[in-house]
Amino acid sequence: MATSTPVVIYPPNKEGSRRVRIDGTVSGCAFSVQDVAAFMQDAGLQDYDEMDVVRSPLSEWQGSGPDVWTM
Repeated sequence: MATSTPVVIYPPNKEGSRRVRIDGTVSGCAFSVQDVAAFMQDAGLQDYDEMDVVRSPLSEWQGSGPDVWTM
């Protein structure tokens, strides 16, 4: 994963998930910070955990922060 490209976590949808895009590619829909961490690990950041996702400058939380998963 190119570390200069942020991980974009889109606003929550009515199903209670958030779309996640890494390096310009949609990785899937996350239902929790743990899901985002798993996507980042799959993208090559194996040591990233939930706190890294929340604090990382790579993570761009759109619409709301990591505490919000419903509309």
